[in-house]
Amino acid sequence: EFTIRPPFLSSKDIFCLRVERMVNPYRKVSINNLELKVPGAPLHDLSACVHAQAEKIQLRIIPDKESGLSEVRFWHEDKFLGSQKVKNTDLNLVQV
Repeated sequence: EFTIRPPFLSSKDIFCLRVERMVNPYRKVSINNLELKVPGAPLHDLSACVHAQAEKIQLRIIPDKESGLSEVRFWHEDKFLGSQKVKNTDLNLVQV
């Protein structure tokens, strides 16, 4: 029997397209010139260290050809941060 193991919440987190992006100081990531706000994204205190780096956020993308929308699920260090629906054409990842 197939079971979803932690930290994953759904099969969407396993069977998906995956990309990593760096979160900017405004808690946003950019993919193919599309900016997405990442709810609850961690930020580094860049004033403390000249070499501080932004946090990497994993985007798990589930395209739906029928609706023309993709669900983008945001993860950081095995923690689900939230999701957002985006038009497939805006995301420009999937040939429809």
